[in-house]
Amino acid sequence: MNEAVRAKKHLGQHFLKDETIAQKIVESLKHTSLYNKVLEVGPGMGVLTKYLINQPGFETHIIDIDRESIAYLKQNFPALQNKIIEGDFLKLDFSKLFPGERFAVIGNFPYNISTEILFKILDHKNQVPEVVGMFQKEVAERIAAKPKNKTYGITSVLLQAFYDIEYLFTVNENVFNPPPKVKSAVIRLTRNNIQQLACDEKLFKQVVKAGFNQRRKTLRNSIKAFKLKPEFSNHNYLNQRAEELFVSDFVELTNMVFV
Repeated sequence: MNEAVRAKKHLGQHFLKDETIAQKIVESLKHTSLYNKVLEVGPGMGVLTKYLINQPGFETHIIDIDRESIAYLKQNFPALQNKIIEGDFLKLDFSKLFPGERFAVIGNFPYNISTEILFKILDHKNQVPEVVGMFQKEVAERIAAKPKNKTYGITSVLLQAFYDIEYLFTVNENVFNPPPKVKSAVIRLTRNNIQQLACDEKLFKQVVKAGFNQRRKTLRNSIKAFKLKPEFSNHNYLNQRAEELFVSDFVELTNMVFV
């Protein structure tokens, strides 16, 4: 195992070595009319990058925290010299990199921070109309899960409030170096038409988290820390569990409690 691979393993990332899958991931960007720039997160040795730069209609930028990967990318992708960023995606200032511009995000995301990546994107949702990413399979399933499913949870609701999410395909362990101990999956997030939730968004997050933190209980019990408006004291939602409610239901539930 060379030093770059060793470094990536330490960072929670595994190199994709299957060219067919790499091309398939890049071709999963379907809404390119909505942006003209794409940011690749964790490009490693550039297996996705080589296909991204050949796609018409957008400009490719890449960010990686690993110094050896950065050196490799600068040497092998000279056309991207001014678009290669050495740094932490979670600390990246989008307003400086893409001031007032829309951009897509793509990547074989480091598994140990993949959910954090999505929540950073969620904070800048009006700049990011599309995301295509590789995740640990169970994380991908959780993000894309629908109500009345055991994997449906906090992450599902908070992301699906503003993005339509599609589970695209499963990826086996043997196409990575080093191979992970789990299967992976690629999902696509497409910004929906919701500009603002019809409730207090901070309270919405609190209600969703409370509901799922005691997911085996009915919502009457799991959100009892919130003061319910009297006219909703016998509402049907209260007799259900959090996993039974759609995003729109959680919006209604949020409006049933006092801010």
